[in-house]
Amino acid sequence: MVTTDKLDRPVIRDFTRGTIFRQLIILAMPLMAVSFIQMTYSMVDIIWIGRLGSKSVAAVGTVGMLIWMINSFALLSKVSAEVSIGQSIGAKRLDKAAIYASHTTTIAIILGITFAVFFFLSPQLILAFFRLDADITAEAVDYLKIVSFCIPFIFLILNFSGIYIGSGRSDIPFYFNAAGLLLNIVLDPLFIFGLGPIPMMGSKGAALATTLSQGVVTVLFIRHLRGNTGAIGRFAFWIKPRRGYTVNILKLGIPVAAMNVYFSLINMNLTRIASIHGGHLGVTSQTTGGQIEGVTWNTSQGFATALGSFVAQNFAAGRMDRARHAYRYTLMTMMALGLVVTASFMLFGSEIFAVFIPEKAAYLAGGDYLFIIGISQLFMMLEITTQGMFNGIGKTAPPAVVSIGFNTLRVPLAIFMASAMGVNGVWWAISITSIIKGVCSALWFYLSQRKLK
Repeated sequence: MVTTDKLDRPVIRDFTRGTIFRQLIILAMPLMAVSFIQMTYSMVDIIWIGRLGSKSVAAVGTVGMLIWMINSFALLSKVSAEVSIGQSIGAKRLDKAAIYASHTTTIAIILGITFAVFFFLSPQLILAFFRLDADITAEAVDYLKIVSFCIPFIFLILNFSGIYIGSGRSDIPFYFNAAGLLLNIVLDPLFIFGLGPIPMMGSKGAALATTLSQGVVTVLFIRHLRGNTGAIGRFAFWIKPRRGYTVNILKLGIPVAAMNVYFSLINMNLTRIASIHGGHLGVTSQTTGGQIEGVTWNTSQGFATALGSFVAQNFAAGRMDRARHAYRYTLMTMMALGLVVTASFMLFGSEIFAVFIPEKAAYLAGGDYLFIIGISQLFMMLEITTQGMFNGIGKTAPPAVVSIGFNTLRVPLAIFMASAMGVNGVWWAISITSIIKGVCSALWFYLSQRKLK
């Protein structure tokens, strides 16, 4: 059911009534598209930078690990907005939804500016952790300094997306992020290789293109929220936080953010181990391979986010029967897609990798990565889908416990296996722990849903 404003324009969607699978698809498709758009930003950069050489890809990919960490911190306001606004709408309290939107936006602004300043002032200190070659580190420093200006935009874009998703308007983030992607596609080759009066800037050009594109997306969000068709009516972007609302936001957002931040830190350690045992090709395999793996990760994340928004409204309305049906539908869809991706990675890994980096040594090493990671794709999708279900009912802690616990295991397991198998041991550590996380997440939810009944 769609709620409209005085001019009969859609403002929020009510998921407590209507066909479950159809509503999930309507909500999930734009979210998946947004996830793929965000993934495509990095992929477009890698495709062009890959023509500069695998060392440039390693430099940009290393900074990409840091941006992943920033996105993880930004989930604090995004997930809080999704759940708190979704539950407020389910309880028919639009006034509370607007107050929550103001609070999450204020938090996003504070965090975005803080991280931007830190990354701009200390790039050498941060990148020294990865133990890259001196020339690769120097290129990564230049890239990170420019991208640091993009960090406040990242926080605001994710926060605004959470506000729209919580109100059932996942189409708006899709439109705005798509506009940013198109701009990035146009600017990337112009800034990287130069054209006419525009000088060749190499990887720094890719950073500038991304920053400008994300700035445009942020402006589009602000204009729409300030207009008459905003998600939940006009609300203040900057307020003095109230204790009760802030505490609830932190309770909802911190477990998810902590889980993802910790996950990114673990992967930074894995990148360091890959650099030690595989050189810059090891770093390239993990960072670029991770972007390719985003096909399954982003699809799962899109459906899980849709599931969380759907479940939040139905949970608040006392309709857990609809929530459980939605969980089963989502799982079946994800398992079907996971089988296709697993087969593609295991059978055509090197060919897929060669699209991004044409160097033979790089795409052969990348093929090994995709083959090993492909084994665990189904279980990764199971974990992410179950996380969406937990988020929807406001229990964000169980997925965090599973993720943090077994991601911690990855580092010692990777060190042990890499010492015996080389850099491929790192990939096996990732794949094995992904399988365990998927099984444990599903089992935990199965046992806890008896209490929900």
